[in-house]
Amino acid sequence: MRVMATDTLSRLMRNSAAFPEDLAPAQATGAATPTDMPQDGGGDAEPEVKWRTLWLSDIHLGTRDCKAPQLLEFLRHCSADTIYLVGDIIDGWQLKKKGIYWPQAHNDVVQKLLRKARKGTRVVFVPGNHDEFARPYDGLHFGGIEVINQVRHVTADGRTLLIVHGDLFDSVVLYAKWLAHLGDAAYMFTLKLNRWLNHARLKLGLPYWSLSQYLKHKIKAAVNTISSFETLLSDEARRQQCDGVVCGHIHRAELRSEDRQIYANCGDWVESLTALVEDFDGRLKLLHWNAGLQVLAELAPQPAAQGRDPAMSAQAVSA
Repeated sequence: MRVMATDTLSRLMRNSAAFPEDLAPAQATGAATPTDMPQDGGGDAEPEVKWRTLWLSDIHLGTRDCKAPQLLEFLRHCSADTIYLVGDIIDGWQLKKKGIYWPQAHNDVVQKLLRKARKGTRVVFVPGNHDEFARPYDGLHFGGIEVINQVRHVTADGRTLLIVHGDLFDSVVLYAKWLAHLGDAAYMFTLKLNRWLNHARLKLGLPYWSLSQYLKHKIKAAVNTISSFETLLSDEARRQQCDGVVCGHIHRAELRSEDRQIYANCGDWVESLTALVEDFDGRLKLLHWNAGLQVLAELAPQPAAQGRDPAMSAQAVSA
């Protein structure tokens, strides 16, 4: 595999085995829809579950802890009219380091998403801090995938949701990037330690246990940081006159409504294996994949009398 460039999206798409040359954007201003998309091994069987909208975040392709095989199972099980990729899909921070890790399963995830776009699914990529190399391409299309730094989505029952990755509301990422990289290194070390720990637990017949999630819930500073992050994002959604926000970034799946304001975090595909979906009535559900779908939380659609025009389409806005 040729070296994957992470400094610009166009170089990544041209030089990576994940984005073959025939899928590179022919024109930066238009959607490049390939006619001979490589197969991902999933076949053409109709997925078992169809959603109006699907949100995925923090997949971290290019890292050893990315659960690409499980995500492929999920994507073969589910389809949607619109898929939002809410940042940190590709881990550019790790790919810049020595020893690129890009197994076939990671390739298959990219091809699966490209194939869904080719077959009519609207796929919107909202870059995060780990794939910030894509942010200069705001408004462009690559392989049928739209790059939009910030977007609004209108649900079937008329609620408007602001969709952002969330790192721009993280003071560490915003004002002390070196500290963010240090924290990322510590997180990767925790995940490596977690792999060994759960290998031993598996031999003892014990279930999977997440060290990093335990630390996030037990360390007071981490709890306070997460709470502040959630508050800032909810306040920004109100400021933009939205009914809620959908984000990622902190690897903590959440779906709730307070004072008629929705906060939804997609979680991640490193540990949580979670996704947010919307059905055709506007009901929101937080899903967990474990060889099948489990509903962790859900929010009912609002009464029709309170809703806005459900025929409104998603609106793109600049970050």
